[in-house]
Amino acid sequence: MPYTGPTGREPMLLYLVKQVELAVRSRLDEIFRPAGLTALQYTALTVLERHEDMSAAQLARHSFVTAQSMGDMIAALQSRGLIERHRDRADRRRLVVALTADGHALLDRYRDTVAALEASMLDGLSEPAVASLRESLHTCHANLAGHARLAEEDPLPEYRLG
Repeated sequence: MPYTGPTGREPMLLYLVKQVELAVRSRLDEIFRPAGLTALQYTALTVLERHEDMSAAQLARHSFVTAQSMGDMIAALQSRGLIERHRDRADRRRLVVALTADGHALLDRYRDTVAALEASMLDGLSEPAVASLRESLHTCHANLAGHARLAEEDPLPEYRLG
């Protein structure tokens, strides 16, 4: 049966999703503040961990920021030695971004802490409920992004907080 909208005084799901997103971002900012990183910078690093040699435009799309913001972020992360830019081996005209060993080490250092944050978020949900939530969120994303566009572009990587 199709969803028909909120009933009574229940908040809209759009609002609840945004509340969760803001809470996650705030907690990630707290976790990464000692390392001098933001939640958005962490997100970009995790995207690069899953997808080597991405263009700045691809990285921006998959990290939920504008191309201009990504340019600034790349400069900051590169100056810290967490990422590097080099020519694409398959297309020498293309400049790509990749994690450095220091970038991998930073992600490894925080992996358990971020996994604990995700576990805290999911506390009280059964494994089937978590699987259902994941599937539902993928469906919501596909509905908003447009099925045709998702098939044409490279797919959004599965983003986990760990």
